[in-house]
Amino acid sequence: VNLDAVWYGAQEAAKRMIAAKTPGSIINVASILGMRVQNGLAAYCTAKAGVLQLTRSLAIELARFEIRVNAIAPGYILTEINDTFFSSPEGDAMRKNIPQRRIGDPSDLDGTLLLLASAKASGYMTGSAVVVDGGHSLPLF
Repeated sequence: VNLDAVWYGAQEAAKRMIAAKTPGSIINVASILGMRVQNGLAAYCTAKAGVLQLTRSLAIELARFEIRVNAIAPGYILTEINDTFFSSPEGDAMRKNIPQRRIGDPSDLDGTLLLLASAKASGYMTGSAVVVDGGHSLPLF
């Protein structure tokens, strides 16, 4: 699902934009774990790395149709799936390793989504991945 759904969704969006001769933007959701690894999450990390590579490949293929393809690479975002973990001592320890000392809120992705969706704001961006992670990945680079 982490890679296949992105592939099928992007294909369908591109097909419709090309048929309508309409420029547009496809925004994929990757993860900082597509740029690094974490013990026990090999399949997830591999899938998200695939999303980043898919984003780059589609950016090249679709640029001639005036379709931009970019990705958001979030760090840890609080969701119903992980809220119990992040309220545990282990989750608190992980939070302390993030420079901003907090887990992201889904609304922290809103500005990046709007940036990438706007032809005015990001019309010359394609094939990019914007990291939104509170600084978590900084020690990696």
